[in-house]
Amino acid sequence: MNFIGDFVRGLWKENPVLVLLLGMCPTLATTSNAINGLGMGLATTFVLLGSNVVISLIKNIVPRKIRIPVYIVVIATFVTVVDLLMLAYAPEALYSALGIFIQLIVVNCIVLGRAEAFASKNTPVRSFFDGLGMGLGFTLALTVLGATREFLSSGSLFDVKVITAWTVDFMLPTGAPGAFIILGCFLALMNYLNARRAIKRGEVYVPPQGLDCRHCSICDLGRSKDTDS
Repeated sequence: MNFIGDFVRGLWKENPVLVLLLGMCPTLATTSNAINGLGMGLATTFVLLGSNVVISLIKNIVPRKIRIPVYIVVIATFVTVVDLLMLAYAPEALYSALGIFIQLIVVNCIVLGRAEAFASKNTPVRSFFDGLGMGLGFTLALTVLGATREFLSSGSLFDVKVITAWTVDFMLPTGAPGAFIILGCFLALMNYLNARRAIKRGEVYVPPQGLDCRHCSICDLGRSKDTDS
């Protein structure tokens, strides 16, 4: 079994943020600086690891009709654990900044998606490496996005002033519009690098499903409405 492949896939090829576009709410809301992004990513990684392994262990004894509620109970258990751990040991500023988004990991589509798509169909060891890869890929994306927004806003990284002459903060990168703009630049760079790699291999680059017009049905819905009218 290719455990390394299960791990590496979440870092780049199927990165939850930069490729699959999952978990956009915490991605945009908690990455105003690098520390917040890192903290949110590590908390989600803990939940991913624990829930993936447990769901893989119990998959054969859970009736299929109630599997989703059972998965949510398992995920909620690990979210409660990480929430209490952060309340006890994490810096107060970090815990306050993340706030409700720690509890909302319960409904994070990355966690439930890996439980349904991978952990419920594979062994505990493979599920562990899948959760680790997806979690670290999520953490990496959030940390880099947070670091970029923090640097463009105040010239600092991880609350350390890199450009000491920067005295007036630029507010756009820390706001919602700035988050969308910077994330869009990251996605464009990701697609560019993937396209260049495909060209070097002599292949045609096909964007991930859901990121191009070939997999969108909105236009079809519009045409069907015009036909009905």
